[in-house]
Amino acid sequence: MKAITRYIFGQLLTATVAITLGLTFAVWLTQSLRLVDYIVNRGLPATTFLALIGLLLPSFIGIVLPIAAFCAVLFVFHKLIMDSELVVLRAAGFSQLRLARPALLLGLVTMLALYGISLYLLPISFRSFKDLQNQIRNDYSSVLLQEGTFNSVTPDLTVYIRERKSDGALQGILVHDTRDQKRPVTMMAERGMLVRGAESPRVLMINGNRQQVDQDGHRLSLLYFDRYTVELTALQETVHTRWREPKERYLGELLRQSARRGDIAHRSQLLAEAHGRLVSPIYAITFILIALAALLSGEFNRRGEVRRVVAAVVCVAILEGVALGLQDLATRSTAAIPAMYGAAILPGLISLHILNRGPRRRPIPANMQILAAR
Repeated sequence: MKAITRYIFGQLLTATVAITLGLTFAVWLTQSLRLVDYIVNRGLPATTFLALIGLLLPSFIGIVLPIAAFCAVLFVFHKLIMDSELVVLRAAGFSQLRLARPALLLGLVTMLALYGISLYLLPISFRSFKDLQNQIRNDYSSVLLQEGTFNSVTPDLTVYIRERKSDGALQGILVHDTRDQKRPVTMMAERGMLVRGAESPRVLMINGNRQQVDQDGHRLSLLYFDRYTVELTALQETVHTRWREPKERYLGELLRQSARRGDIAHRSQLLAEAHGRLVSPIYAITFILIALAALLSGEFNRRGEVRRVVAAVVCVAILEGVALGLQDLATRSTAAIPAMYGAAILPGLISLHILNRGPRRRPIPANMQILAAR
């Protein structure tokens, strides 16, 4: 690697790392606020909370890194233009592609890093995150049941707790069970607790009553009890049979044909996720090529390249919107998958053509031509 290439590449790499860290921290902080409820209201240990938000990092980096590389190229090359360093290099005979070589190298490194994140780190981290989140939601009362709230344990089982003591005892319990649609049951008790059973958690209720309505005869049956146990078996079943979301799966699992009912019903989503992981790293090079085409395609102006920078930012913003739209469209129709590749590759090829064409020269005014002829 030549000294000039090493010099520019070092600046690009430093700027990319700094911007990535800043943007990732900002996104990570805003997203982690959604999980604060687990530690503030549900008594989750701080170590488990840190593990949860730590598992989200690969997904944030995968989103931020192409944008950071694009911003780094804009910043560094604009600075080199303002300092007249690129003017000197061009006067020394450096071609457009040679000036762009450090940025293209950065794009290649970024693309390879993104492939590593999207194909390996993202599925393993998101799978661990969902497993841990599911375990927390279905564990003890400190996490599962909030006091003063109707807790939808499952779509057809709701539990209300008036108060939860420090020792885990529950006061004022109401359970509404509609797992048998023809015979919904409502149970109320003075006190109780959530206990861990051999196979599933249970709600132990003390001094209460059980009300059941027979919808066929519209009759109410009332039963008073001293102790009663409600099994949360449906909750435990969801832990073991949970359908893996597309982000939790590796590329081979996304592309492989499966006979499972959930996979068949969501086949288009699985394919869209698979091709999205193959396409998204390409945007790193495409964004960099757009930045290079904007800053190197014309004559350098030490008064600033604000219009070109704004044009590059607008192009990337539009391209990001198109990519998100095509990704969403591909989840409903696989016919949009080729367009995903086209949106990622075609703008880069156009930018490369503009970059390779060389800087456009401004026409010399007529009065200047007359003066030059004298």
